[in-house]
This record gives sequence, C-alpha cells and structure tokens, in this order.
Amino acid sequence: MSQAMNRKAYPSDLSDAQWELLAPLLPQPGPEDRPLEHSRREIINAIFYVLRTGCAWRQLPHDLPPWQTVYWYLRRWQKDGTWMRLTATLRQQVRQQMGREADPSAAIIDSQSIKSSPVRGKDRGYDAYKKIRGRKRHLVVDTQGFLLAVKVTAANITDRLPAAFLLQTVACELPRVRHLWADHGYAGPFEDWVRQQLGWSMQIVASPARPKGTLVFHWVDGFPVHEWVTTFLPVARRWVVERSFGWLIRFRRLARDYEGLACISEALIHLAFVRLLLSRLAPSP
Repeated sequence: MSQAMNRKAYPSDLSDAQWELLAPLLPQPGPEDRPLEHSRREIINAIFYVLRTGCAWRQLPHDLPPWQTVYWYLRRWQKDGTWMRLTATLRQQVRQQMGREADPSAAIIDSQSIKSSPVRGKDRGYDAYKKIRGRKRHLVVDTQGFLLAVKVTAANITDRLPAAFLLQTVACELPRVRHLWADHGYAGPFEDWVRQQLGWSMQIVASPARPKGTLVFHWVDGFPVHEWVTTFLPVARRWVVERSFGWLIRFRRLARDYEGLACISEALIHLAFVRLLLSRLAPSP
C-alpha cells in the first residue's frame, strides 16, 4: 500500500509508479481554487474504482472521497479536455516504448452498439440491425488498438454521420494519418468524402466467407454427440478495433451504458484507455 493513502489499497488503485506518470499531466490548482480537501490521487483512484467495479456513484466506499466530489472532478476535467489530453500523451509514450513513431500514420474505425440502463438522459435509440436499444460507441484507433477519437451517439444513428466528425478531429490533431481501414458500413459515398476532403486512402475490409465446419464425434455422459466445429478467422485489420472494444468490456462500468450524459460515457472510455496505457508503461506488481 502506498504511503500516500491511509487505507487498505483496492485492486483498481494506481501504483506509485503509475501515479508518478499521471500526476504531472493533471491540471494544477489555480490561485482562486479552494484548498484541496482530498488528494488528487484519491480522486483518480475513486474514478477508477467506479470504472473497474461498475458500482453506482452513490455507492462509493466510505474510505474514498465523497461521490459528489469525485463526479465533479470527472465532469470538470471532461469539459476542459483533460481526459483526451491524458489519452493522447500516454498513447505517444507507449508507442515510443514499442519502438514506433509517437503519432500513427494509419487508423481503423468501427462502432459498437451497447444496451443502456433505464436512467435519465437522452441519446438513446434502437439499432434495428443488431436489435439493441441503447447507444452506439464510435471508435477510431491506431494499428495497435489505442484510442485516437471516440463519439457516443444513440444506437439508431448511422455509422457514417459521427464518423465524419471523428475523422476530421483525427486529421486536425494527427496530420501523419493518411490511411483508414473500415468495414462495409462505411462503403459508398463516404469513401469519396474521405479521399476528397481528408486526402486519405481508404480500404474497406470485407468479412471473409464463413469457413466450412468439420464434423466432430465425441461422447458426452455415455451418449454419442456430433457437432460442427468451425475455425475462427480474424478479419484483417478490423480485429484490432474489435479487440479495443473487448478491452472496454473488461471495465464493468462500460459493459453497459449507465450514464445519463453521452459525454460522460466518452470520458469513461478515455479513462479506460488511460488505465490500459498506464499498465503498459508501469505494470502493476
């Protein structure tokens, strides 16, 4: 347990090495701000506790700061872009640690529809294709699966509308990006828009034909059983962003959309990647 905390550590807490990486990147208190009643490390630990365990804000443990204070910092730093800056800075550090350029030259885009909880808030809809009522997460990631941009919308919004906003954001912030991979949902006029407006090349990666299965015979509880076993074939490049969605589901708060505001959902997605990137830079004991 860190000497900075007068409590027993939770598994979601930052290690000392991770906090040393993160602390300089947080906004510093201004001269007009009130004195801190709770350390910023404990504020971040409380946010990660909610993110990792999926508990409600009002059910934060009593040895962590009050939930109103924690949520206030989450909202404040979402508004001033702190979470996006943290993601960008840590992503650059991890890429350099891997021997790559700090900024990527190619990106992958995809979306994920996810159920939302019956709480207040708008930006909800019905995805008729996937038969899910809730929200849709639009991610742009690099070739390693690290987040470049995110937009959360109602599930009934077509993929191409938020994609244009996301790609323009990526083009402004990351001028090295010149190529994009996407699935067939982005095919058609959107491809021409990407080439003409952004000057990028774009490749639509189609799903492979379902492989033929192999009939396997085995015994179960003394009875013969036949079943078809198919071989899993990852889709070229698209598996990277699918893995990124899988990383998000490891955080229980993101297994379903519980937030009343879509911008808070986006902030928590940034925080999930901040946690993943910190674990790459300074693995927990």
